[in-house]
Amino acid sequence: MRADRTRPTLIYDGECGFCRRSVDWVQRWDREHRIALVPFQDRARVAAFNIPLPALAAAMHLVLPPPDGRVLSGADAVPELLQRLPGKGWLAWGFRIPGVRPIARRVYAWIARRRHCLVRGSGVG
Repeated sequence: MRADRTRPTLIYDGECGFCRRSVDWVQRWDREHRIALVPFQDRARVAAFNIPLPALAAAMHLVLPPPDGRVLSGADAVPELLQRLPGKGWLAWGFRIPGVRPIARRVYAWIARRRHCLVRGSGVG
């Protein structure tokens, strides 16, 4: 299956229980299917984005479609993701408060390092 470059794509760790539960929230909120969801283990679809495997394993990535084409990772992807989810854009305002982004990046990094311990379940399912 080829990558869908017409809508934003969220690339995540499909073997991480915490990540999958987070993506479940995105799916519930994204009733109009505005965001393509791709586990980084789907090498065929992910290859089109040219993001190195170590980067994919370290954090989620939100790839915006052309003409924007930006790739946002980790906590930096969260406000953009919220803006694109129906009815959730208002949640992104908090990231405009001075000092919030650096704190969000530290919290995201802490969670990312421990994500396999935070929620049990490492198999894709």
